[in-house]
Amino acid sequence: MAELLYYAIPAFVVLLVAEAISYRVAHDDDDGLIGYESVDTATSLTMGLGNVTISFFWRAVVVVTYAAIYELTPLRMPENAWWAFVVLFFAEDLCYYTFHRVSHRVRLFWAGHVVHHSSRFFNFSTALRQKWTPMLAWPFWVPLAVLGFKPWMILLQQAISLIYQFWIHTERIGRLPTPIEFAFNTPSHHRVHHGANPQYLDRNYAGILIIWDRLFGSFQPERERVVYGLTKNIQTHNPLKVAFHEFAAMAHDVRGARTWRERLGYVFGGPGWSPDGHDWRFDQPVVALADEPSAVSR
Repeated sequence: MAELLYYAIPAFVVLLVAEAISYRVAHDDDDGLIGYESVDTATSLTMGLGNVTISFFWRAVVVVTYAAIYELTPLRMPENAWWAFVVLFFAEDLCYYTFHRVSHRVRLFWAGHVVHHSSRFFNFSTALRQKWTPMLAWPFWVPLAVLGFKPWMILLQQAISLIYQFWIHTERIGRLPTPIEFAFNTPSHHRVHHGANPQYLDRNYAGILIIWDRLFGSFQPERERVVYGLTKNIQTHNPLKVAFHEFAAMAHDVRGARTWRERLGYVFGGPGWSPDGHDWRFDQPVVALADEPSAVSR
């Protein structure tokens, strides 16, 4: 069941190709969209393949860990009751929201997650640009095992969530009907999440349901044009640097710290943490790739 995600890969590829072709045959030069760039897309695909490979081996550790917790907990969720899967759907989505929020608020976790935000493009290939350090994620789903969900049930719902999140990485889909936008994560909501605009930073952490962002105060609707990428973009397509550049920067800051407070701040503070208390991510304006003189439509 956990391998459901692998079976979806051919569909991902077909949709990616279709979207790329759409920019070639139906692109309006005045719409402000960038589309695809071959080097950027190749980097995203390389990061995705690396993630799939590493996760394939790491999953054995995750399964054993969840199985051990499942055996220790006195709780049991039936695997043949429809309501158990309804509970799992909401509980897993809340676990994902928590993990995703922490990944943006704690630099140690951001060091892995930043990979997904490192592209200045926003298309289906961006969905496949994933971290090579899945080892940081598994604790956030431990509560599901404690509640008595079997490991295969947890991994199945995780796969369903990831498959859902593929289609929201596009500029080709505008706002959807209001009831859908109110309850579900959509391309409009997720474009905001990938924005480097100050008002878009650390917003819309949703997996499938946007209700958690509405409940916990992290929701932001899409208003002004989204500037994709980081507040300080990396100037490389080297997969190793893309995967580990923030870990290297964090280690550099820790080595240069003068006190234990500073060392801990550089690891467990926010991505823009600094000893004087200001967030350096707001120090300079962000510029959309489409507005740069060298930018061309791909």
